[in-house]
Amino acid sequence: MAAGPWGWGPAALALLLALLLSLLLGGARRLRRRYAAGGARAPLKGEAAGRAVGARVLLVTAHPDDEAMFFAPTVLGLGRAGARPAVLCCSAGNYYNQGETRKKELEQSCFLLGVPASNVTVIDHRDLPDNPAVEWDTELLATFVLKHIEANNINLVVTFDAGGVSGHANHISLYTALRYLHSEQKLPEGCRVLVLESVNLFRKYISVLDVLVSCLLPTDALFVLTEEETEQARRAMQCHRSQLLWFRHIYMLFSRYMMINSLRLL
Repeated sequence: MAAGPWGWGPAALALLLALLLSLLLGGARRLRRRYAAGGARAPLKGEAAGRAVGARVLLVTAHPDDEAMFFAPTVLGLGRAGARPAVLCCSAGNYYNQGETRKKELEQSCFLLGVPASNVTVIDHRDLPDNPAVEWDTELLATFVLKHIEANNINLVVTFDAGGVSGHANHISLYTALRYLHSEQKLPEGCRVLVLESVNLFRKYISVLDVLVSCLLPTDALFVLTEEETEQARRAMQCHRSQLLWFRHIYMLFSRYMMINSLRLL
């Protein structure tokens, strides 16, 4: 049997790799318990996690299922820290004519994430279609979002970053609209915007191992779920039965977004 590099045989190399993986997983799980037990790490830059108590948070999403698929750690983490999250979904997710079904699924999912139906709003406007090829009009979208912020005295907004996590044009449109409101100083005084960090494909699907990376890199907010909360996030995602194709089951098992959110301030 041929020896591998440095005289290692295949069996020895396999054993070494298994040992390294075990050590990495063990370290990631310890970090996960540490950060999950400690709550959110500085929900706002330079402020203690306790400042989230009583915060009026608006999660701005593009489609029903975004709140569970991408933002569950943020919603659960802020809720755990004492904030009051609400969800503004900017389309009914009607790409396959399932809009009414998806609205109901959204309410069920949000309920499991601790957001009552009274705090869930869906914008179903013909000029904001669920379509990965359509970039939504920035000023129209900004008008809807700003109206909701002002009407509900929101002081923290959470949405996608410029990469939109998956590159979806509708996701990126939300970032563009919030960036416009922020740069034009149209947001109410004291209202901050956190955007969800898009990561590369490798990090996106290394599950709990991404805790090791996320804890080392600079962020303005980091939310890490406990194992029990991760199951809660998966149950919320399972409410979106109309969307549960085979690849989404794989996503729920391996995506870091089901347990880790790192965010930056605009």
